[in-house]
Amino acid sequence: MELSLLLQPVIEIARASGQVILDIYQRGDFEKNIKSDDTPVTSADLAAHKLVTERLTALTPDIPVLSEEDATVPLSEREKWDRYWLVDPLDGTQEFIAGSGDFATIIALVENNQPVMGVVYGPVSGVSYYAAKGHGAWKIMPDGEKVRLSILKHDDEMSSLSIAISRRQDISKITERLDPSRNYDLVPLGSAALKSCLVAEGAVDCYLRLGPTGEWDTAATQCIVEESGGRILDMTLSPLSYNERDSFENPNFIVLGDTGLPWRDIVRLEG
Repeated sequence: MELSLLLQPVIEIARASGQVILDIYQRGDFEKNIKSDDTPVTSADLAAHKLVTERLTALTPDIPVLSEEDATVPLSEREKWDRYWLVDPLDGTQEFIAGSGDFATIIALVENNQPVMGVVYGPVSGVSYYAAKGHGAWKIMPDGEKVRLSILKHDDEMSSLSIAISRRQDISKITERLDPSRNYDLVPLGSAALKSCLVAEGAVDCYLRLGPTGEWDTAATQCIVEESGGRILDMTLSPLSYNERDSFENPNFIVLGDTGLPWRDIVRLEG
């Protein structure tokens, strides 16, 4: 099936997952547990996981589904996959628990170790972000308005920069890497996917992520950001890759809007 034909059904699946999450969120009645990696999981994560995996399997029975909540498939099996769905049913579980509203459902289609489609849906905002390789990046507002995404460009290399950061991260770890001769506006937010989408739509210049994330946190947004004119790179400014390691853990990374800026001077990247 062509990517363009898959997009709308996948957007609808992400919205359905978001509605399940939102219903539980608004009731405030959910179970919380701690996984083996010391990260939280809730009954909303598991309900969204069940819905997304079942509906993606029904949509494309020949394409495997890999979800954060069922990431037990060994590399020896996964490396045979030329194409698979990579899903975070509820990105921002800590924000869900805290009641901030900054969480999302993320669905990516990965081909030959690179994302070729991405959908991110924020249940509280009602905004959908999506992209397919070669088709641009877009968002759909709650009223149905469709807006093409484009990163923020700068004419002045020394202009003030806005940087999305994790709400629950030690800000000093970010600021100590920044060129002190510049002015910065730090924008805290919860969900990793939503922060990357801010870069894609030109609301911020970059998102610097220091700390653990999974491949399911970045695959969909990598497609969205790249189709909007940006990049997601590791701290050596090399592209992220998928399904090539036993672990699903990403390296530290940076989401760049205007790639023409001297990022090696702006941010101390290595290390």
